[in-house]
Amino acid sequence: MRVLMVSKACVVGAYQKKLEELARMSQPPAYAASKGEGSVSPKASPEPVELTVVVPPYWRDERGTLNLERRHTTGYELIVEPMAFNGHFHLHFYPGLGKQIRRVQPDLVHIDEEPYNLATAHTLWLARRAGARSLFFSWQNIQRRYPLPFRLMEGYVLNRVDYAIVGNQESARVWQAKGYSGPLAIIPQFGVDPEIFYPESRPAGRGFVVGYVGRLVEEKGVDLLLEALAGLEGMWRAYILGSGPIKDDLQARARRLGLVDRVSFDEWIPSDQMPAYYRQLDALVVPSRTRPNWKEQFGRVLVESMACGVPVIGSNSGEIPSVIGDAGLIFPEGRVDRLREHLAQLLADGHLRADLARRGRERVLAHYTQAQIAAQTYQVYRSVLSIQ
Repeated sequence: MRVLMVSKACVVGAYQKKLEELARMSQPPAYAASKGEGSVSPKASPEPVELTVVVPPYWRDERGTLNLERRHTTGYELIVEPMAFNGHFHLHFYPGLGKQIRRVQPDLVHIDEEPYNLATAHTLWLARRAGARSLFFSWQNIQRRYPLPFRLMEGYVLNRVDYAIVGNQESARVWQAKGYSGPLAIIPQFGVDPEIFYPESRPAGRGFVVGYVGRLVEEKGVDLLLEALAGLEGMWRAYILGSGPIKDDLQARARRLGLVDRVSFDEWIPSDQMPAYYRQLDALVVPSRTRPNWKEQFGRVLVESMACGVPVIGSNSGEIPSVIGDAGLIFPEGRVDRLREHLAQLLADGHLRADLARRGRERVLAHYTQAQIAAQTYQVYRSVLSIQ
């Protein structure tokens, strides 16, 4: 099968491991895609994937400019296409995509974008014109009514696409409530490579190290983490990695709380350096808070840190409890006191840290590896191409 994927997310080198795994698919995988109803069990004979992936040279968002990282590029074709309106989540598209579709002549076009974006509608139109099947991917877990013209683009996609992949259960309910009635699979967008994200023993006597990795925006709740740390007794340090519009405010808050000597703010690093960053931590915190237009859709840093044997603490916003399961600690969003209690628990109890580290790693190996995500995605490809 010839598959063309369009994905700005794949500028991140670590995410490209899924592409290598997809390109290796030629036998029936052992993992079936989780669906809203039943499982994917296509009748078509297995066949190799001839994969072409279109990415932009960079993607610009509140973190800054994320340049294309070439880390895992074996077995498939990686094409760099200029992007119009780069940095505009809803309006970007690839003016030269049509020539790539004509060149590849794909059987299936995998649109790794939300259905209300111009890039999705434009790519779907090109795919239909070329006679290719199509699917989109969505994380959207809040039902929202978009203004024109995005509402029209969303309707065009929902009524004409052949398949949908969504990253969580709530997203499935959102799109079905909005009128999508086609086949649908629930599969995270990316997993982790457990041979790259793996545990290492931590030096003794260096104190307890807390980490946060992600965007520095109000809904991510980093201010709550700082407040919790301000009342945390014992020997500890905290590393906050990320960028965003409230970084200056967070640094000022850390100064007011007297945390300057114990909290470091780090800039983004290349994705292949992330495993080492996680491995220096004794706990990773995801203190997200739900807002009217956003709630946590997955929390990829959770599975990356769990794979590295780092205990995790998360709020109960959105998908976080489902991702963590029984392999970490959950607190009610906004409750600084409960977050501080969990941090104190982990700081004081090495046996608890070791138990959660083991359970977290096991949970990733059971559910969230790149190979498993690729196998489930391959099953979807076969199912789409078997639709009569």
